[in-house]
Amino acid sequence: MSSVKNYIYLFFFQFIAFSCVQPPENFPSVPEINFEDMAFSSASGADSLIIRVGFRDAEGDLGLNPTDIDPPFQPVTFRRNNSGNLIVFSQRPPEAPAYNPIDWAINPIVNNVIVTDTVWVEQNENHNNIFIKFFIKRNGVFTEFRWEDPPYFTTFSGRFPRILNNNQGQPVEGSLQYAMLSFGWESIFRNDTIRIDVQIQDRALNRSNVVSSPEVTLNQIRRTAR
Repeated sequence: MSSVKNYIYLFFFQFIAFSCVQPPENFPSVPEINFEDMAFSSASGADSLIIRVGFRDAEGDLGLNPTDIDPPFQPVTFRRNNSGNLIVFSQRPPEAPAYNPIDWAINPIVNNVIVTDTVWVEQNENHNNIFIKFFIKRNGVFTEFRWEDPPYFTTFSGRFPRILNNNQGQPVEGSLQYAMLSFGWESIFRNDTIRIDVQIQDRALNRSNVVSSPEVTLNQIRRTAR
């Protein structure tokens, strides 16, 4: 158990988002973004990999608050059998995956009731509104570094809060800074060349264009923590 605890501690992360907004004119209904900056900051605690993208949107329906968890923004969809019952780990079918924290939920709340079991789930992409993909360069070729796969079983996609507090549509323009905290950046990527792809989504589920960071190493974008 100690190795599991150490592993969870090593790759623990969280997200921080900040935005500045100003009203433009004649902007697209589908969000439009451009890549602005990327930085790596090491500290005595978790290190930060920070990206910044500019955004433009005609309706301003960007961002999700913690209370935005009703469909289509629910975190997961519960898998059910042909009888409509939840599929639990002890009665899983042959095609079910082995236990991992992405495909199985322990003691989840279903219809406002705690289910004291381990239940098969499917992650809902629409729960998030910023989507992050990592790519690592080996032998001159970039391949995706999938955090969802073993041994990590996680993701750096997440949420940023609502840009506007009201539901009255209005055009917005600004910058979104998104910090990904981890204890493992340098131990994983070392001197590798990496690239990050970013995409955002509005509350109408319109996906923006995909933008890419420059090809960098962590040392090339390292900044001194203040």
